[in-house]
Amino acid sequence: MNDATGQPLVTLVCCGLIGTVVEDDGLLERSFAEAIATQGVVSGTSAFARRMAQVHQCRGQAPGDVLRTLFPDNEARAQAAHLAFDRALLDAIGRAALRPVPGAVQVLEKLRSSGCRVCVTTSLPERALEAALAAAGLRATIDLALSRADVARGFPAPDLVLTAMLRSGADSVSDVAVVHSTGAGVEAGRRSGAGIVAGVLTGPHSARRLRSAGATHVLASIADLPGLLSADGSVLRGASVPPLPRQTRKPMPNVMLPNPR
Repeated sequence: MNDATGQPLVTLVCCGLIGTVVEDDGLLERSFAEAIATQGVVSGTSAFARRMAQVHQCRGQAPGDVLRTLFPDNEARAQAAHLAFDRALLDAIGRAALRPVPGAVQVLEKLRSSGCRVCVTTSLPERALEAALAAAGLRATIDLALSRADVARGFPAPDLVLTAMLRSGADSVSDVAVVHSTGAGVEAGRRSGAGIVAGVLTGPHSARRLRSAGATHVLASIADLPGLLSADGSVLRGASVPPLPRQTRKPMPNVMLPNPR
């Protein structure tokens, strides 16, 4: 959609979580390492190194999908590692001092004050998403938060971006900007047809990887997004929009690890 001047409108910005709006301090890698160790693949071995390289390559994808890649011939091991990952991640978030990426709060507030809606999208579990947003003090700066529980498929499928569009009331995918720090998140933005797909270098993947995944732009961080929107000729929606209804979330069961053998 265009405004009266013929310029494209940006009415919705979909941001990634860890590495995009929350600083990436390695807690995801540590959680995967703990999960892998429960399956007898321990630090210092070549098998561990190979799997952690795969973890880095797969960042942005749903943890269950990553762990099935790591244990492709043993679904039981993949599922047990998935349970261990969920528990390790929640414990890590509870212990960590999570901080927003520098400039993220100001950017999110500027976007929303202009009338643009902001959604955080992640392939991580819902409890981890909410815990990370609360720990980083970001929940009040966004309109919507979507996790793997909200869609049939996580990144790199476009489901999270398209669901954000539907729930926010965006008129067209061309009005959407996607900002993500992983190849999987960027690919999801490209596959959704978003008008702007920006990779940011505050997460695990390089500019080359982000471009190969389909990024239309690569930024040092989300702090550079307002400048991109101006330079790109896009404008933020200036008209006021009604607030989204408060999300109601079902309580999730506690995740328990099986006792190690």
